[in-house]
Amino acid sequence: MQPHAVTAAEVVPGDLVALSSEDAERQRWCVVMHTLPETPESIRLTLRPPLGGVDREAVLARLQEVVVASRRVDVAGVPAVSSPPLDRIVFRDGDRVSRLRAVDPAGVEVTYERRWGVWHRDLDGGSTEVATDADVRAWAADADHAGYVVRHRTRPKREPSGAGVRRVVVTGLGAVTPLGVGVGELWQGLLDGRHGIRELVDEEFADLPVRVAGVVPVDPAGLLPRAEARRMNRAAQFAVLAAREAWADAGFAEGGTRESGLDPERVGVSLGAILGDASVLVGGDRRLREKGPRGVSPLTTPMTVPSQASSQISLDLHITGEARTVTSACASGTEAIGQAIDRIRYGRVDVALAGGAEAVVTPAIMASFAAMRALSGLGLDGGTSPSRPFAADRAGFVNGEGAGLLVLESEEHARARGARIYCEAAGWGLSADAHHMAAPDPSGDGVALALRRALRDAGGHVVDVVHVNAHATATVEGDLAEAGALRAVLGRRGVPVTALKGHLGHLQGAAGGVEAVAAALTLHHALVPPTVGCTEVDEEIALDVVTGAPRALPEDGDLVLSNSFGFGGHNAVLALRRVR
Repeated sequence: MQPHAVTAAEVVPGDLVALSSEDAERQRWCVVMHTLPETPESIRLTLRPPLGGVDREAVLARLQEVVVASRRVDVAGVPAVSSPPLDRIVFRDGDRVSRLRAVDPAGVEVTYERRWGVWHRDLDGGSTEVATDADVRAWAADADHAGYVVRHRTRPKREPSGAGVRRVVVTGLGAVTPLGVGVGELWQGLLDGRHGIRELVDEEFADLPVRVAGVVPVDPAGLLPRAEARRMNRAAQFAVLAAREAWADAGFAEGGTRESGLDPERVGVSLGAILGDASVLVGGDRRLREKGPRGVSPLTTPMTVPSQASSQISLDLHITGEARTVTSACASGTEAIGQAIDRIRYGRVDVALAGGAEAVVTPAIMASFAAMRALSGLGLDGGTSPSRPFAADRAGFVNGEGAGLLVLESEEHARARGARIYCEAAGWGLSADAHHMAAPDPSGDGVALALRRALRDAGGHVVDVVHVNAHATATVEGDLAEAGALRAVLGRRGVPVTALKGHLGHLQGAAGGVEAVAAALTLHHALVPPTVGCTEVDEEIALDVVTGAPRALPEDGDLVLSNSFGFGGHNAVLALRRVR
């Protein structure tokens, strides 16, 4: 455009006109639709915004100066539109309102979508601009006068879904953790701010530089029939106990699939583990050196493989659909849950037990972590946890053990049998850092990618997130990378974040399973547990870390994210949705 001044008498239909130089500077233009002599000294102009709107009349002195843009517009192509009043419209989440500054030839339509009672310009955090219902009504009421065009579009009606992707829900929970055996012990310990990290007093740990770990306080073998326990490694014992609890919690009959009236071919197991139970192989090697080949048990090999836990659950509950094992470092448990979600979504099975189990509190593993300078050297003095996620004085992670499992079902299967539903297993996301074999990528880009993929897979947006159960191992670099990724994805929204490794230590391949149990309970009870061990949050974290006491879960959203990241750059994020 090349604006220049002319007299009102010189304009003709099709001219792009600003009635003053101030209007031209503010990009407030109109198309001359008609001209009509009013008096010998004046002329009547019919004007319309160039991008559409209502006509208005202006009577100008013939010699009055106006600004033209040196552009001619086809008047037949300028729509005559009026913004409808919205005073009596009942807005609903999912409605959209578009707002176009029609007097600006370069104006761009901006769309807002209503979510949780607020109109968001960007549901995924790129823009924090929001509006209220009152704002939107005011826009519409003033639109014609202010040169805007406002449009309201009601949310589309959902058609009944036919065959295709199925919704997956969580109906049962089970856990064995350093806080005790059972989900009740876990949840109460989280809310009370207790930790289950203990000193390792066995002689085999005596010479280690770090002698604290998150160990289960009871012998799992004593909770199982002796003949069964002898054929399971420690991780499998944890897994079977947690699976039995989750199975009963879901309302199924003791014994397994047949007793519950289920087709065993339509039920699966998906379990995460890194090593399972490292002590079996170490013990077998010791007996070989001390007693020779005949001293090695024939059970050593089947009890060594990481898949032992999933196979033992399959045996215990007579599950024949599938028994898979996922090994992706400390992301194993979360990835195993994600894979089970997809197996149900796409009709491979109807029910799945999914989570993780691990038992790697052994001298060699502890010594290796200590040599990496990854373990916290803080003691148990003062009753404070030596694992301090996000804290200014964090000093590394604490090794741990346990198991956490969820019963996942297709929604129609769960509702058909009248099951209690904790939440929806809405989606999951994976990524890889491709950065280092042990250290996290300090940019957090891989973590951010997994977060965004989980949101997209859940059909959600950043504005839906009300809580994050962080991986936060209490290592300096790892916590900073995760915090940076969360800030990048969530923007400036104050989403409450908590981390459980101060309570439990790092349960390795079981961490994702146990933390998913806690995330499901957070949604179910609308209560966020505090982060134990974190008395002063590191300023560089810059997140809303929940400390001190539990906090009510915000109501203006429905998604909880549970993060798991592992050595080698494995990133997995689970998205759970509140069921109302």
